[in-house]
Amino acid sequence: MSRRIVVTGGGTGLGYACAERLCAESPRLHLVARRENVLADAAARLRAAGAAEVTTHPCDLTDADEVTDLARDLAGDPIEGLVLAAGGNGSGAGEGLHKVASEWRTNLEGNLMTTILTAEGLLSLMARPEGRIVAISSIAGIRGSGSYGGAKAAVHGWMWWMAGRLAKDGITVNCVAPGFVPETDFWQPRIAKDPAIFDDRVSQIPMGRPGRAAEVAEAVAYLLGPNAGWTTGQILGVNGGTVLGR
Repeated sequence: MSRRIVVTGGGTGLGYACAERLCAESPRLHLVARRENVLADAAARLRAAGAAEVTTHPCDLTDADEVTDLARDLAGDPIEGLVLAAGGNGSGAGEGLHKVASEWRTNLEGNLMTTILTAEGLLSLMARPEGRIVAISSIAGIRGSGSYGGAKAAVHGWMWWMAGRLAKDGITVNCVAPGFVPETDFWQPRIAKDPAIFDDRVSQIPMGRPGRAAEVAEAVAYLLGPNAGWTTGQILGVNGGTVLGR
């Protein structure tokens, strides 16, 4: 029977790219995101791309009650793969310190809490051994970038803790940290507002070009795969050499 894989943020962007890449193995996919219409459209395309099954789950992953309901809906066969791709860079509301507080809370909720609540909520459903958890973080969490970078850096800290916690169960936990991937919904509105962003970002990349969503998805597919069972607690940077690994 094909593997059962859950992808959060699976309706668009890097989450969708990961789900599409995984269609090569004809998985049973579960897509999780907030917008039901976006999920339905993504599911139709993924079925055409080769997924054995695609089930959609509209859910606000910042809400503990909704994540509890999601876990109940997903009960059944073990989950072999969990891709935590939900997130984004939100702005704050108000003025002065109120704006600062709002922005940090928005990004911590949208990037860190969506990751933690989903992983904890589905943890009892993960396959033991051979379960694979991969969180999409960001180059911003390595080199620093305000509240968004802080939230992604916190995802790294959570990942290291979880990797040690789950190693004895044979479950791996890793992060993929992309650099500039302009085709995603994360970047498209920003580039439309200020086209100069594109050249500015590319100028910082030693390889001289932006990344592609498919390249990020390939890294995720490796960490989800059968040959990655001895790789855990790692941050895999996919950034064209903008930040070098250590």
